[in-house]
Amino acid sequence: MRRALVVGINNYPTSPLRACINDASAFGNTIETHGDGDPNFAVMLRTDVPTKGQLSELVDKLFNCDDEVALFYFSGHGFENDLGTYLVTPDASKNDVGLSMTDLLVMANKSKAKNRVIILDCCHSGAAGTSPITGGSITSINTGVTILTASKSDEAAIEVNGHGVFTNLLLDALQGGAADIRGEITPGSIYAYIDQALGIWDQRPVFKTNITEFISLRKINAKVPKETLRKITKYFKAPEEHFPLDPSYEDTNSEEVKHELVQPYADENNVAVFKDLQKFQSVGLVVPVDAPYMYFAAMESKACRLTALGYHYWRLVQQKKI
Repeated sequence: MRRALVVGINNYPTSPLRACINDASAFGNTIETHGDGDPNFAVMLRTDVPTKGQLSELVDKLFNCDDEVALFYFSGHGFENDLGTYLVTPDASKNDVGLSMTDLLVMANKSKAKNRVIILDCCHSGAAGTSPITGGSITSINTGVTILTASKSDEAAIEVNGHGVFTNLLLDALQGGAADIRGEITPGSIYAYIDQALGIWDQRPVFKTNITEFISLRKINAKVPKETLRKITKYFKAPEEHFPLDPSYEDTNSEEVKHELVQPYADENNVAVFKDLQKFQSVGLVVPVDAPYMYFAAMESKACRLTALGYHYWRLVQQKKI
C-alpha cells in the first residue's frame, strides 16, 4: 500500500490564503496515478481542516500503518516562535498555533511504514526535522523519513497568481520534469528540479532524508524502454569496452536510398542494434568515439562507448535492479 494525506487550508479567519486548496487538490490528483494511469497512491484529501486536534488526528492515522509509503502533504500557513515551528490551523490562538513540526516528526519517526515522506508548502517549513531546543542545529530524522519543504526556516513561501511557487514546480517535477531515464521520479530528483528552477534570490527548498535507497513517488513513460535498457550489458560486456561500428549499422546505407553506398551495406540485425545505441546516446548513456555523431562513427567504422551515466545504468542492469 501507498497512502497519502493531502491537506490544503485557505480559510484562516484573519489571514486567508487563495492557493492552498487548489494546490493540494492538484497534488492529490497527480500522485493518485502514474503517468500511464495505473494506480499509485490512495489519497485522502482534506481541505480547511478547522482545528489542530483534527489535523493531529489525521496525521496520526496516516502514520499508524506498516505500508510501503506514507506521505503527508500540507499547504497552508506556517508560523515560527521561540518554542518552535507550526503548521497553522484556523483555530490558532496566541499560545496554541497549530500542529508543531516537532510533533509531526515524532509521529513520522515512530511510524512502522517503510518510507515516510513529508512535503510542506508553508512559511518557515525548512525547520521541519530539527529541534527548537538545539536552535535548529541538529536534525533528528529516523531511518526511512524524507522531508521536502518549500523554504528555509527563516523564509516565507510565496504565492504567485493564486498558486504556490513551490507546488507549481513540484507538480511540474511529478509530471515528468524530474524523471530519470526509466521514468522514475524520486524525492531527490524532485528537490534537484525545484532547486535548479528557482533563482538565486528566490525562496530556497530544503531537503532532508535518512534513507539507504530512494523510492519512486511516481512513474511516467520511460525515456528508454526497460527491455531496451537491459540490452546495455549485452552490447557492452564490460563497461570500459568500446562497441565497434561499421557502415552496416546505418540503415540509410542501403541500395534503396539514393546516395553513395559504402560496404558493408546495411544489415537488418546491425541496424536494430544501432537504433538501440542511438537511443542510449540520445539520453546520455553512450557517446561516439572519435566522431561528432553516431552516424559518422558507423560510416567511418569507428566505435561508441559508455558515459559515466551509462556505466551507472550498466551496473543497475548487471545487478538485476532494472
